[in-house]
Amino acid sequence: MEQERLEHMRGIFKGSLLNLKDTLLMMASLTDRNLTMALSSYLERDDNKAQSVETEDNVVDRLEIEIDEMVVTYLATHGPMATECRMAFCASKISPALEGIADQAVSIARRARHLNGLAEVQSGVDILPMGKIVLSMIREAINAFLEVNPEKAAPIVLLDKQVDEMNRDNERTLHRIMAEQTQNIPAYIHIMFISRALEKCGDYAKQIAEEVHYLYTAQDIRHERNTAGK
Repeated sequence: MEQERLEHMRGIFKGSLLNLKDTLLMMASLTDRNLTMALSSYLERDDNKAQSVETEDNVVDRLEIEIDEMVVTYLATHGPMATECRMAFCASKISPALEGIADQAVSIARRARHLNGLAEVQSGVDILPMGKIVLSMIREAINAFLEVNPEKAAPIVLLDKQVDEMNRDNERTLHRIMAEQTQNIPAYIHIMFISRALEKCGDYAKQIAEEVHYLYTAQDIRHERNTAGK
């Protein structure tokens, strides 16, 4: 029965809903690229990549508005059934999460540009592993939506806890080193905010995964997580 329902969900991606899906995929791809480029601008001390992130964020913003308009138009003109409604509403919730990730990418890029104007420091914090996990979370959450595969969504919630812990470790390390190297505090603060921005991106990826899981299973894994944490 469950497999039949998922097969039915795969079949509704046609016409306007297919256009909505394709636009959401475009937005997800641009968001992924911007976050990847923002991380590169920090790791490679590349001002040009940082500037590109800020420029392309405008495209992501326009796509969010376009998706909102597509959802409103679809609901107003197609008289969709419950399944189609849930699909459209899910897309309308995924797009602001993607826009939030893109905004955090801009924040990382701006911090990277500030860092590039300062002397390079050895912070003892490795941002790359955290960035790789966050990017994998975003990609898996979007793949779960596109492939109608809720099983891919649930593990992302656990990965978010790992990202949270990595951010806490980074902050502890940076607080310690700032007490020892006060002359480099401005640089360390920028690095701390880059870590926090990645943690927020992880939160957005988790939100997407939760929406996708609910869309395809009607089970709210947020409540499962809260109950488990009590």
